[in-house]
Amino acid sequence: MPDESAPVPPPLAARRRAIVAGAGLTALGALGTLAWIARPSPGPRRLPTASYRLIDGRRLGPADLAGRVVLVNFWATGCAVCVTEMPDLARLHADYRARGFELLAIAMPYDRPDHVLHFARTRALPFAVALDPLGEAVAAWGGVRATPASWLVAPDGRVVSHWLGAPDLRRLRGRIEALLPSGG
Repeated sequence: MPDESAPVPPPLAARRRAIVAGAGLTALGALGTLAWIARPSPGPRRLPTASYRLIDGRRLGPADLAGRVVLVNFWATGCAVCVTEMPDLARLHADYRARGFELLAIAMPYDRPDHVLHFARTRALPFAVALDPLGEAVAAWGGVRATPASWLVAPDGRVVSHWLGAPDLRRLRGRIEALLPSGG
């Protein structure tokens, strides 16, 4: 004799609808989280007065960046997009440094300093690479939710562009060219 107190499973179609609805809500939640993470924080409108500790022990401060076009790039050694864009950033640095361009790559606080140092040395990164173990640079730039995150700063200290992810290099080169003095 069947146990009348045992719950009766819902019909198969009802179970499928419940599973699909649950999966849809999970996907919407994930998309909402990704949208929040991917939405770049606006960050500062001007170059922060922060000082940065470079991997070679030097400090890079506001006076070192004043009057230059500066690209600040937050990155991590475990970020595939960051690793892929490094050769392009090295080319930008090589192409524009003599005209007043500075590139500052700031490793995220969670990135181990030994990993950052090894990465920079093995790839012979030609630009300034800073460590941010306490998150001071991240805070100065208004919070960085994901990498890579970059800001382009004009010689007068105004932030003129901000983006999350790999840049459109053609557009970035155009913005840099427009900010740099002619010639060279």
